[in-house]
Amino acid sequence: MTGTRENLTYEKFGRAVRELAQTIADDGFEPDVILSIARGGVFVSGGLAYALDCKNIHLINVEFYTGVGTTLAMPVMLAPVPDVVDFSHKKVLIADDVADTGRTLKLVHDFCVDEVAEVRSAVIYEKSQSLVKCEYVWKRTDEWINFPWSVEQPVVRRGERVREI
Repeated sequence: MTGTRENLTYEKFGRAVRELAQTIADDGFEPDVILSIARGGVFVSGGLAYALDCKNIHLINVEFYTGVGTTLAMPVMLAPVPDVVDFSHKKVLIADDVADTGRTLKLVHDFCVDEVAEVRSAVIYEKSQSLVKCEYVWKRTDEWINFPWSVEQPVVRRGERVREI
């Protein structure tokens, strides 16, 4: 990382999701389910779901990043964990904002790969060190990314611990 940052605005994000959806459609992949990795993937999956006319969206909460460049030792799925039977014999598209280390995407991919007909991943950004090479990527970068939903401080600070429901 060079110290410069990739700045994604909401306007640029809208174009990115639309272009990503077009790439998926052009590839002929029609997901039955979009599996959103919370929190950043929620924005991506919503846009993709509309663009790909897919109404079946599931959410999986994974905690890994605790700050800029700081992570837990391993990504952790938070409750409630989706029932993998909901994905049985379906084409699943995993959506996230970034494949940075790829550890979160790998955890989610491994969670459902043996139960589904097919699984693919779509991200806005993919970094070169990612363990997972996504099938659909809007842009590749090794810079830190300022996402419009996370660049400002939270209105309420709840602490630096993994949230349990």
